[in-house]
Amino acid sequence: MLAYLVIREGTKWSDVYRLIPGQTATIGRAPTNQIVIKDERCSRDHAEVFLSEHHWTLRDLDSRNGTAIGDCMVRGDHVLTPGEVIRIGRSQLAFVHDLSKAFSDPAERKFRGDDETVVEAFSDDDSSVLTDHEPTTITHRRGQTKFLAPVEEDVVSAVPRVGQAAATLCRLAFELAKAPDVKTLGNIALAGLFEGTAVDSGAMLILPRDAEGEPNGTSLELVVSRTDREPAYHHVSKFLATTVLREGEAVLARNVMDDSNIGSRDSKGVIHATGVICAPIRHGQNPLGLIHLYSTDEEIGPDPDDLEFTLAVADTLAVALHNLSERQELTEDLNLARDENVQLRERLGVQSEIIGSGVAMQRVAQEIALAATSKATVLVRGESGVGKELVARAIHFSSPRRKGPFVCLNCAALAESLLASELFGHERGAFTGATDRSIGKFEASHKGTLMLDEIGEMTPSIQAKFLRVLEGHPFERIGGTESVEADVRVIAATNRDLEHDVAEGRFRRDLYFRLHVLEILVPPLRSRLDDIPELADFFLKKFTSETGRRIRGFSSDALEQLGQYRWPGNVRELKNVVERAVVLTQGEFIDRGDLSLSSLIPDDDSGATRTEPSSTFEPSSLADMERHHILRTLETTGWNKSRSAGILGIERSTLDRKIRRYGLRNTTSGR
Repeated sequence: MLAYLVIREGTKWSDVYRLIPGQTATIGRAPTNQIVIKDERCSRDHAEVFLSEHHWTLRDLDSRNGTAIGDCMVRGDHVLTPGEVIRIGRSQLAFVHDLSKAFSDPAERKFRGDDETVVEAFSDDDSSVLTDHEPTTITHRRGQTKFLAPVEEDVVSAVPRVGQAAATLCRLAFELAKAPDVKTLGNIALAGLFEGTAVDSGAMLILPRDAEGEPNGTSLELVVSRTDREPAYHHVSKFLATTVLREGEAVLARNVMDDSNIGSRDSKGVIHATGVICAPIRHGQNPLGLIHLYSTDEEIGPDPDDLEFTLAVADTLAVALHNLSERQELTEDLNLARDENVQLRERLGVQSEIIGSGVAMQRVAQEIALAATSKATVLVRGESGVGKELVARAIHFSSPRRKGPFVCLNCAALAESLLASELFGHERGAFTGATDRSIGKFEASHKGTLMLDEIGEMTPSIQAKFLRVLEGHPFERIGGTESVEADVRVIAATNRDLEHDVAEGRFRRDLYFRLHVLEILVPPLRSRLDDIPELADFFLKKFTSETGRRIRGFSSDALEQLGQYRWPGNVRELKNVVERAVVLTQGEFIDRGDLSLSSLIPDDDSGATRTEPSSTFEPSSLADMERHHILRTLETTGWNKSRSAGILGIERSTLDRKIRRYGLRNTTSGR
């Protein structure tokens, strides 16, 4: 739907604004409006025109002098009809659908002509203007401004000096903005100064900066220098440099006998300069350095206009230096952030990725994926060192809660009173040493995941309160009365036999069933021997990167020994073994002798030691073998009969009968 507002100011129709469906045209005196009316009787935000239900509507915005249609003031919304004229102050806006009907007065239409060139002059541009009532004509075209190009010598003589200086400054500012480093900035500035002033030697000097960008010392450092005559450039005198930096003003000195012996030599061998300019490079009130120029020509020397030009170049150079410093700082920050992101991704990968492509770990990965989509509590079970925390992290970072916090707490590392404080927090003065309020892990894990390692080590009293929180009830901090609620997903981990603990009364039955919603069993490393080479290579790359050692890999004998070992410490032990080998090995490959393996027995293994098989066979009866095996198992478990019976795969009562049959005794306790 084409619609226009043709604007009349005074006696002329001066502008046309095309109304666009979906956009509101605002009218007022403020420059932020689409249609600006410079009339004191027009409010800053006077009125607006918009499309509503297929009709263009005018709304007065509570203006001071009001909006009129003809002789009637607009109250509320007014649906516009083609041909209506909106009056705001001394301005009129004609609403039309056809521009050829915008001018009802023949005197105003006579310039239109039969070919209606005025209508053609109205383009889709919202600011088309009818000034001389003639079609728009492009008079000049130019792809690049001439002020950024060097001026030819024959043209220079015809241009006033002020104009030459302005053109040079314009070109300099453009070139300085593109300079990649400080030295290039100095060369560009000196080239412009030699072109615009009567000097033949000069330099750019800057003050050294500390790590935070603040001036560090008063000794100026030479960045670049240039001379068009002999002798070579000499450093600025301390007197001039100190004066300019202290007072922050540019100076022009004539007939200088400088203490740096610049200029031409007289009969006594003293070097004179016919004129010296020294201008500060300053950003605000902070000095960055100075520009030092001089002439050794006895007939030509710098004048006050050259001083003005040098000061302008110095100020322009200061802005360029500041911008360059910020760009370099930004680049460094971006590189630092990029490196930190890489490190964080690598660290996150170590913490949340599970290494291993065997069948057992593929099953664990599938269970992690299923558990991640659920909100249910997860119980992760496995021996110490298998990577239960990695499984919990993988669940968290694969779940919808991955943007929330992941908090881990080891329940076996704290006493009962401290564990309660860590879980639920405490108020100030709740106990000795509680000098401030502290939030617990539940509050810290809000909208995230809380992993409780060694959950089987909780005392019964903590288990009761923990169960209530798991059921969704609010809790109170220790020493407090305020109820606290937290949206937390709990992942529990343990290497204990919780079913046995429930049977023995050491673990609450209701808490067990509340935790045992989803269970993930992480297999020990000896049950997934195919993953050992992959894990060993992963740890090798990690520790060689950290230490800088050049180790190419493992020898075949070392890999064979790693595969035959039973790994009572699981993946944690493998990690430590590889780290120790990386530090101690002297060759390019880690060999069998570089591996330091223990003689401990895995929890679920028999009492057989991890020693090389004997070269001689000593026959024995099955009863002797059984007696020896049961005794070693009991000794390994500290005579824990329930655990020993579980390892041996027999009932507790059966184990008691065999202990009596073989006359086994616990020598450590004397029983």
